[in-house]
Amino acid sequence: MELADYLAILRKRWVSIVVIAVLGVAVAAGVSLLMTPTYTASTSLFLTVQSGNTAGELQQGSNYAENQVKSFAQVATKPVVLDPVIARLGLATTSTELAKDITASVPTGTAIIEIDVVNTSPELAARLANEIGAQLIVAVGDLSPSAADKSQSVKATTVEPALVPTTKTSPRVSLNLALGLLLGLLLGFAQAVLRDRLDTTITGEVDVADVTNRSVVGVISFDPNASEHPLVFSGDSHSPRAEAYRRLRTNLQFLSIQANNRSVVITSSIPGEGKTTSAVNLAFALADAGDRVLLIDADLRRPKIADYLRLEGAAGLTTILIGRATLPDLVQPVSTHLDVLTAGEVPPNPAELLGSDEMKALLAQASRDYSYVILDCPPTLAVTDSAVLAQVTGGTLVVVGSESVHKPELAASLEALESVDGRILGMVLNKVRAEGKSAYGYHQYHSQYLPRNADAGVEG
Repeated sequence: MELADYLAILRKRWVSIVVIAVLGVAVAAGVSLLMTPTYTASTSLFLTVQSGNTAGELQQGSNYAENQVKSFAQVATKPVVLDPVIARLGLATTSTELAKDITASVPTGTAIIEIDVVNTSPELAARLANEIGAQLIVAVGDLSPSAADKSQSVKATTVEPALVPTTKTSPRVSLNLALGLLLGLLLGFAQAVLRDRLDTTITGEVDVADVTNRSVVGVISFDPNASEHPLVFSGDSHSPRAEAYRRLRTNLQFLSIQANNRSVVITSSIPGEGKTTSAVNLAFALADAGDRVLLIDADLRRPKIADYLRLEGAAGLTTILIGRATLPDLVQPVSTHLDVLTAGEVPPNPAELLGSDEMKALLAQASRDYSYVILDCPPTLAVTDSAVLAQVTGGTLVVVGSESVHKPELAASLEALESVDGRILGMVLNKVRAEGKSAYGYHQYHSQYLPRNADAGVEG
């Protein structure tokens, strides 16, 4: 994965990342509230060695003190020091347990022992530190060899007594919250990447490219009102979606379609991807360019075009296929260059009718009379109707609904069309959600090039 892929995941799943980050902060805050506050009191001892008055003897004494100070630092956590402390302070504990709360360290290159004591009571922490320091002074005297004059050769002196701490050692709320936020962000991003890897939903051209190397010949933006207002050319004919269908029209005109069979199947993998809306608007876009276009509702199971265009739907394609009418009898003009043949009555055997010789003859006649014949067909995975028509038409456009269809479904759909030698012209990526600045920038760019006196609608 490249940086752009990670940024795309971040834009797509930022809500879940933020939620998990907030949960991380909440957990850190909860842990901080449940933790028992502790305090740390510190005292320091300095070790000196009684030696002669010459420079050599003084240096030798200093080196001896530095060598011994590490040993005496370890003594600070031993029973020889802690047992008297427990007895003097009347503590109900053992030297082993008390040693867990004590840290004795020696700064590099010094003869100083620093003793830190952690306790839930700041007063007791200070008393323990001072008492441990006092008992360590006694232990140093007892454990050190005597000088020639029977005096102590090593002497420990308190240089900094412990004071009652006023600030908590733990919990460190700010640090905990920061760590909770960082961990939450990492977990959030990790789950976002994992979900993206496991999610097979198609959302963009990259996902389509993972399934097939066929070109995306059209990208139609998402419109939440498309089901109520499917005709983009009946309103603002210069809207971004209308321009997208014009680009699809241009790409279709450049695709190699047989001159004697300029019929195009519009299908999808599953219901709800917007294949009917795409078929209707593509037909309008082609007619708007001056081509004679016939739009056929070949979805004989759930026909919609009659309702979309408010046309008479009682007689139509099925009426012609059973020999009760001819094509000129039933086509309904909706604009200067666009005629529509509705589905007619829903038959009990749609696949058989669409694969009949009568259907082939109808397509041959329509290809002679019109520049383009657009057929709105059922979803490929639902029934075989689209595959049947794909064999006898000039090509197929597969509508891919963004966030509607999964990669395995699209792959199965394409395989079904290819298995009958259906010619796939390309993919139409539909209902693509625009994101933030990119969409706003496109709208600004698009609006700058609108003609000032542009007609607001299209006939029909």
